Amino acid sequence: MIRFLAALLVPLSALAAPAVIEPWPLPVGTAAAQPSLSRSADGALNLSWIERSGSGHRLKFARYAKARWSETRTIAEGDNWFVNWADFPSTTQLPDGTLWAHNLVKSAKGTYAYDVVLYRSGAGGKTWSTPIRVNDDGTQTEHGFASLWPWSKNELAIAWLDGRNTGGGSHDAHAGHGDASGRMMTLRAAVYDGKGRKTAEWPLDASTCDCCQTDAAVTANGPVIIYRDRNPQEIRDIYVTRYVDGRWQTPKPVAADQWRIPACPVNGPALAANGASLWAAWYTGSGNTPKIRLAYSGNSGGAFLPARTIRTGPAVLGRVDLTADAGGAWLLWTEESAEQTLWLKRFGKNTRNDGAPILLARLKGRGHGTGFTRMQQTAQGLYVVWTDIIDGKPTLNGMHLSP
Repeated sequence: MIRFLAALLVPLSALAAPAVIEPWPLPVGTAAAQPSLSRSADGALNLSWIERSGSGHRLKFARYAKARWSETRTIAEGDNWFVNWADFPSTTQLPDGTLWAHNLVKSAKGTYAYDVVLYRSGAGGKTWSTPIRVNDDGTQTEHGFASLWPWSKNELAIAWLDGRNTGGGSHDAHAGHGDASGRMMTLRAAVYDGKGRKTAEWPLDASTCDCCQTDAAVTANGPVIIYRDRNPQEIRDIYVTRYVDGRWQTPKPVAADQWRIPACPVNGPALAANGASLWAAWYTGSGNTPKIRLAYSGNSGGAFLPARTIRTGPAVLGRVDLTADAGGAWLLWTEESAEQTLWLKRFGKNTRNDGAPILLARLKGRGHGTGFTRMQQTAQGLYVVWTDIIDGKPTLNGMHLSP
């Protein structure tokens, strides 16, 4: 079933090099931020974002198909959400057309007490279910950095970082920020059926970095999850775990960066697949030098070729994203020196370099306010969305790169 699904998610065509780079108008209001972009099996794009709503927030959604935007819809709204520049909501669409979305909802008054919540729509996004809480441990701790993907035609899979063992408290006292007690953030995954019922759940790693995004991709041989691990020596390198023959495999490193850092860099990895080809990208500060690295696997993550350093230097912020097609992959990252900039680069299989870096955008915003840029690919080209800060207010921007 998963092999069938992987075939459905293969892009409709490869984009060798962009001939036209043009603005992509987005159907968003003012003060919009935290965009997420997913691609459905039919090639349509699903965009979600957060807007202010009185004293709270509203999670919005729109679908882009045949060069037209659908009517924007509200997935959910509330005044008890945890909204963070790096831990953003997302959507995904299953092969049967069902839409799923997630965000973070506070479980107590403490700043870092919140849960991962799912919403389901069988009506094309016109209406959404009541919230479905993913983590059912009942602890007032951190749960977040979730990744969603189709498990089957009508089932959803989700992976997330789970703080049920950390004991809560202030963020500084949190296990992921130097606590020697052994109370670590963990990685978990679960499956939900077509009625929104949890049918399986697994603990995958007992010690992970606390504030770095996870990512997931479906290969020809099943799903792969990527994340930043954490060992007792505070080495925080990038690991993957694969679902093979009905079980999750023991996590293993993509590369031995040996980055020792006694705090979370808030800079997660990215993963993209096309059949059995799998690309992984990430930020590391190993050797006291910021850098972007890229690795390729030709057997669905069973083994990776030696990683390449793609970009290095003090301007490198990371915040990577990836998308893949039959010919290779596109890598996206952020830099900041005199200004913040977005960069794009094309790679062939085995991380072969197919072109010079493309300066995609110069931003007015700096620091955390611009968040994480997201990217997807269809038969019509590449689509990129990001947050900028204009006159002190967040605004969403889009770019289309076509053959």
